[in-house]
Amino acid sequence: MKSPAIYKILGVLLILFSTSMLPPIAVSLITQDGVSHTFMLAFLLILGLGACCWYPTRKYKGELRFRDGFFVVVLFWLGLGLMASLPLILLEDPVISIVDAIFESMSGLTTTGATILVSIDDLAPSILYYRQQLQWFGGMGIIVLAVAVMPMLGIGGMQLYRAETPGPVKDNKLTPRITETAKALWYIYLGLTIICALAYYFAGMSPFDALSHAFSTVAIGGFSTHDASLGYFQSVQVNLVATVFMFLAGLNFGLHFVAFRSRRIAAYLDDPEAKAYSMIILAMAIVTIFTLLYFDVFDSVHETFVQGITQVVSIVTTTGFTTTDFSTWPTFLPVLLILLSTVGGCAGSTAGGMKVIRSMLLYKQGAREIKKLVHPNAMIPIKIGRKAVNDNIINAVWGFLSLYIMSYLILLIMLLAAGVDPITAFSAITACLNNLGPGLGDVAANYASINDFGKGILVFAMLLGRLELFTLLVMFSRTFWKG
Repeated sequence: MKSPAIYKILGVLLILFSTSMLPPIAVSLITQDGVSHTFMLAFLLILGLGACCWYPTRKYKGELRFRDGFFVVVLFWLGLGLMASLPLILLEDPVISIVDAIFESMSGLTTTGATILVSIDDLAPSILYYRQQLQWFGGMGIIVLAVAVMPMLGIGGMQLYRAETPGPVKDNKLTPRITETAKALWYIYLGLTIICALAYYFAGMSPFDALSHAFSTVAIGGFSTHDASLGYFQSVQVNLVATVFMFLAGLNFGLHFVAFRSRRIAAYLDDPEAKAYSMIILAMAIVTIFTLLYFDVFDSVHETFVQGITQVVSIVTTTGFTTTDFSTWPTFLPVLLILLSTVGGCAGSTAGGMKVIRSMLLYKQGAREIKKLVHPNAMIPIKIGRKAVNDNIINAVWGFLSLYIMSYLILLIMLLAAGVDPITAFSAITACLNNLGPGLGDVAANYASINDFGKGILVFAMLLGRLELFTLLVMFSRTFWKG
C-alpha cells in the first residue's frame, strides 16, 4: 500500500466531510435549538483529524494503484461512519449510545434509512437536518465528489471512482476525463435535488420538510423528519412527487446525463435496463393494487392506487419511505415487497439491491442454459439490447450472486444467534443488505429493539450492501494483501 497517498487522500476526504457540519450549525443558530456547540465540536475534531492525515503528506504526488483505491474507499467509509456519529454521541438530549449513534450514522451514509430513534418529530431541527444531509452526501458518494478535485491535489482519482461507483458496467466513463464524469454526475444529482425540493414545496410541504425530503428522495435514503414518514402529510400530491422522483433516482445517472446532453427523451426508451426497471415496477404495482382492492384495505380505489404505487416504487428503489404500515397488508404482500428490494434500481443509480442489470443477466443466462439442454452445441450469445455481453461480465454477475447468497445466509444466522426472532431477522438482514430500511416484525417502525450485537451485524450488512460486496469482501482476501 502507498501509505503517503492513502493518508493524503483520507485527510482530504475528512477535511471535506468536516464542512458538512457547517449547515447544521447554521440551522441550529437560526432555530435556536441549543445544539450548535455539538456540531461545532464535531467539526473541529473531524477537521483536526483530517489535517493530521493530510499535512505530513501534502507534498506527495503519485497515482493510486488499483488495490489502493479499494483500500481507501473501505477505510474511508468505516472512518466516516465513526466520524459522522460524533454529533449524535455528543448530544445531551436525547442521550444516544455509541453503538446506536454509529448505527444511525452508517444507516444515513449508506442510504439505508433504518433508524434506532423514536419520537423523531420531537428532535431538534438541526439534528433532523443533519440526518437528511448524511443521506444526501452518501447517495452519490463523497468520494465521487472528491475525485473531481483530485488532480489539483496531485493524485489521480480513477481507482477511487472504480471502487466507489456501483454496478457491473461501471468502467464506462461518460466523459473522456474522470473528473469531468464526477462533476457531471454531481451536477445532475444537485439539479434533481433542487427540482425535487421545489416540487415538494408546491405540493404543500414546509420549506424545511421539502429540502429534507428532497435530500432523502434523490439519495434513495428513506429518512424522514417525522415518525410517520410520508404518511405524516396525508397528501396525494406529496406521494405523487415522491413516486416520480424516487423512480427517477432509481435510473442510471449516466442515462440522465446522456438524455440531458442529447436533449432526447428517447434515450430512456432505448435503454434495456430502464425498460426492464419500469416493467418490474409496473408489474409489481398491478399485483399490489389488485390485492389491496380484493381485501378492501383502503376506502377508495383512488387511495388504493396512490398507496400501492407509492409503496411499490419506494421498496423497489430501496428508498424505504412509508405512506402507511405496509407490514400489516394482507397475505403475501409484505414479504413480496421486502424481497423486491433485492432487485433494486438500475446500475449507476443511488439505489441499493443487486441492480436490475444483474437480474436481467441472470435471467438471460438461465434461459440460455435451458436452451443449451436442447441444443448443446449451439452458440447462443447473451445480449442486452443489441449488444452482446462478454462472458467475463456474466461470470462476475454469477460470482456476485454467490457472494450475495452466502453473505445473506451467514448474516441471517448470526442475527438469529443474537436472539432476534426469524421474521424480524429475515426482514432486517434483507432491508440492511439491500439498503432499504423498514422491515417486518420488530423492525417495522424502527430498530431500537435490536441488541448491540445485532446492530453491529446490521451495520456491517449496510456497508456490505452500499459497496456492493466485492469492494468490502476483497479486504478479507489473502491475495489482496500479498501484492
